[in-house]
Amino acid sequence: MKILELSTRNTNGNSGNIQAAGGESIRAQLNISSVSGTTPTLNVLIEDTLDGTNFNTIAAFAQKTAAAREVLNVSTPFSETLRVSWTIAGAGASFSFSVDWSLATRRSN
Repeated sequence: MKILELSTRNTNGNSGNIQAAGGESIRAQLNISSVSGTTPTLNVLIEDTLDGTNFNTIAAFAQKTAAAREVLNVSTPFSETLRVSWTIAGAGASFSFSVDWSLATRRSN
């Protein structure tokens, strides 16, 4: 499932809420195709919320400074509402990146 389309970003942001009812685990992939700026850094988090306002980090990709790809497996319990958020820092920093994930759901008996 495409969570964030490949796009060049130069400001902090988030994906907006994603419903994950019945989700048990996530396999997420961060793809960074290009980076520019002086000492650029990118931090990408997977977060959940119980109340729709306060978000909790359930997984974090390693901080990135160059083009890269990373895969995370999330098996910690999480709520039904998720999002991906990112923070970009550095003079004139921009990152072209996307995030995809696969959500495994609970099996009923």
